[in-house]
Formats: sequence, C-alpha cells, structure tokens
Amino acid sequence: MEKISFGVANWAVMVVYLLAMLAVGLYFTKKSGKNTDAFFTAGGKIPAWAAGFSIYATTLSAITYMSTPEQAFLSDWTYAAGNLSILAIIPVLIYFYIPFFRKLNVTTAYEYLEERFGVSLRVIGSLLFTLFHIGRIAIVVYLPTLAITLVSDINPFIIALAVGGLCIVYTFLGGIEGVIWSDVIQGIILLGGAILLVVLGIFSIDGGLSTVIDDAVNNKKVVTADSFKFSAVTAAIPIIFLGSIFNNLHQYTASQDVVQRYQTTSSIKETNKSLWTNGILALITIPVFFGFGTVLYSYYTNVEALPEGFNTSAIVPYFIVSSLPAGVAGLLIAAIFAACQSTISSSLNSISACVTVDFKQRFLGANEKSDVLLARIVIIASGVLGMAAALYLISSNQAETWNLFLAITGLFGVPIAGIFALGIFTKRANTPGVLIGLILSAITSYFVQQTDLTPFVVSIVSFITSFGFGYVVSLLFPKFNKNTTGLTIYTKNEEYVKPNLHPEPQSKSKAG
Repeated sequence: MEKISFGVANWAVMVVYLLAMLAVGLYFTKKSGKNTDAFFTAGGKIPAWAAGFSIYATTLSAITYMSTPEQAFLSDWTYAAGNLSILAIIPVLIYFYIPFFRKLNVTTAYEYLEERFGVSLRVIGSLLFTLFHIGRIAIVVYLPTLAITLVSDINPFIIALAVGGLCIVYTFLGGIEGVIWSDVIQGIILLGGAILLVVLGIFSIDGGLSTVIDDAVNNKKVVTADSFKFSAVTAAIPIIFLGSIFNNLHQYTASQDVVQRYQTTSSIKETNKSLWTNGILALITIPVFFGFGTVLYSYYTNVEALPEGFNTSAIVPYFIVSSLPAGVAGLLIAAIFAACQSTISSSLNSISACVTVDFKQRFLGANEKSDVLLARIVIIASGVLGMAAALYLISSNQAETWNLFLAITGLFGVPIAGIFALGIFTKRANTPGVLIGLILSAITSYFVQQTDLTPFVVSIVSFITSFGFGYVVSLLFPKFNKNTTGLTIYTKNEEYVKPNLHPEPQSKSKAG
C-alpha cells in the first residue's frame, strides 16, 4: 500500500497543538514548584469538572481511540458494556472507597495499604505500578505511532520524540495542575475530534445517516440477541460487563494515575462530582467511538474499498489522512496524539508521586523543596526509559517481548484491587494472608491466561481469587490482625490517626 503524504498544512496544525501543550506546562511551572502538595495534588484546588475530564482523558488512551472504532468496524458494539461498567461502579466508589482515600489524605493509593496492612504491601503496590507504567508509556507511544506511520509518510522517530519528548517537558514543568489542565484540553480535542470524524464520515456517504443505519441493521453491526448469550470464551455482553467491573475497580481504586485525582479537588463532594463527570463522558463515548466504527464500515462498503491485505488496526488514521482535507486531517491526528499524551503525562506524574512519597519520603523523611526536584528528576528518568523502549520497539519490531513484560507486571493489577477490597470490606484480612493471596492469585491468573478463555474472565478470576485466597489464608495468621478502627466499612465514620513515621528526636534534659 502506498503511503500518503502528510502535507505542510497538517504538520502546521500538529506543531501548533504541541506548542500549546508546552505553553500549559510553562504556565503552571512556578505554582507547581512550591512543594510536593502543589506538585502532586494541586493543593486540592482543581474544579470537579476538570478533575473528571482528566480522569476520562487519562483512562482513554490513543490505543483505545483507535481500537474501539476498529472493534465496531469488524464486529459490533458489544464491547460498549465496558463503558457501562464505569457508571455501575461509581456508587460503589463514592460510598465505600473515596471516604477512605480522602480521610487518610493520601497522595498515593498505596498509603492506604500501609495503614491497613503494613509497609510491605505499600512498597509492593507502588513498585508494581511504577514498573507497569514505565512499560505502558512505551506501548502508548509505540502503537499509535506505528499505526499512523503505516498509512502516512510521517517519520516514526520524529513523531515519537516530538509527542513523547514534549509530554515529558510539560509534565516536568507543570506538575499535576499542568497535567490536569492539559488533560482538559486534550480531552476536548480527542472527544471533539471523534465527533467530527463521525459527522464527516456520515456526510461522505450517499444517503448519509439513513445509509449508515441500514447497513448497521442489515449486517448486525450494533447489538444482537447473540451478544447477550452468556459464554466464558466468546466476548458476550455479560462477561464483558463483569470483567470490566473488576478491571475498572483496579483502575479506580488501585491505580495511582486515577486515585491521585481524588485529592486534587477541595472536598469529598467535589471528588464525587468528578467521578460522575467522568461517568457521563464514558457514556458519551459509546455512540461517538463505536458509532464511528459503524460509519467506517458503511463508508468502506459504499464509498471505496480498503486496500488489499489492509491492517485494520490503522483504519482510523488511514481514513483521516486519505479521506479528509489538509488541516482537518492534521487536527484529527493531533486528537490521536492528545489521547496518547494525556495517558503518558498522568503516568509520569503518578510514577514520580510513587517514588517520591512511597519511597523517599516514607523511608528518609520529607523535604519539600528538594522533593519537588526529585519528583521532576523521576519524571525525566521514567519518561526517558519509556521513550527509549518505544524507540527500540519502533526500530526492532520486538513488541512481543515488551508485551510479555507488561503481561507479567499486569498479572498483579487486578489482584491488588482485590487487596484494597479486602482491606475495606473485611476486618480479619492481615499482612501474611494478603501477601500469600496476592501470589496465589497471580499464579492462578497466569494459568487462566494460557487457556482460550476471554481476558474478561481472567479479570474476574484475578479479583475473586485475590479476595478469596487473601481472606482464607488470613484466618491462619490471627496474631497478625491489626486494629482496623477507621479503616474498614464497619468503622468508616470513625477517626483514624496516622502514626508519626519520622518523629523529631527529643532533646535530653541537662543534669542540674
């Protein structure tokens, strides 16, 4: 397939977008440098709607931006059940989880694990998050860059360095406040871009919307009765919904990039509003992104055919660069990279929070000015590691090896969400029990992954086994049970006083 020239107008739009993101980071540089509270939580001054937009942009990566329309193009809207699961868990988050994160005033999610189980769980959770997200940065840069360069003459190294490099710079400068307001801009661009794609696609088809609807109905491209047939192997709606419940519980309760947003608002009420904002945006995503996939199906059925042997993973950028006017195509490619950057910047700031708060401050004590410098150094280091891995993948096409790394670290993701649930919903869970349960769950999940079962079943098994093994094994170690006052749902409204981990040394009185 002959690659399509990206053109001067499209490059101009891309450059303007990238410079605008850099300007946001520069704007918040001074405010973010005051102390670690400003750098990691913005002093709790972010409006609820902006925090909600940031959560939405963080969780919707460029991979999702392209793969969701591809899924609807190839099949139907069955996977939209995953978006609905976000709305389903919001009441659970608001009633059971947010009160603990806010009451303990945690900067990282894993501070709760220390208060409930001990420092070992905090270190494990924080370390696994850090490793996984350095790897994730590489994939989030690599996959959209690969897809776009499959269909255009854009140099993959230039675009990866420009998008990833500038993202590192504005995250380094602006802290979480710069990240969140960049997320807001990026969220508007990526959602607005997707809506524009749907509209432009419909107007490119003879008969417009009526043709799209006819094609969807006649070819079963939305939802059919078969989509509801319960099966552990095929991607049926019941399994997708249940698996997504547990995947999203991991994302919203045990993943630092989302949990960190809970402390950026001024109160629990505002945090709850931010979650509902995110839920509404996730609901809007269904007709927009899945609808675009259906429009693409109709377009390549009625208007033109895809090249022979075409890789559908690049269908979204191919439609953009081959069918849309110059300038507009640049804006919509920028939307894909907006989705990419919002995910990367959140990962970078969250990694720096974990390293600074869970390791340096936890074991060596806090020094506000030097800790901000450390946080910025960590952003550069983790960003460079992620980018180096992405460039290696681009040059060597060794994605399988990197996916193995992500699969291994990812095995512990949903099980850690099970441990948060154990801490909040039970009183008898203890440190040795949850540690052994975490390992047994990861082993079980690994073997389930080797079967033909859908990944959604793996998520269900991961959560349930982590919770179940952790609770049962804890019963064997009753002497390790801790005082859980203020840390479980049974004492949710009671006060919990954090121990002072670094007390000031007392001066000795002089003898008279």
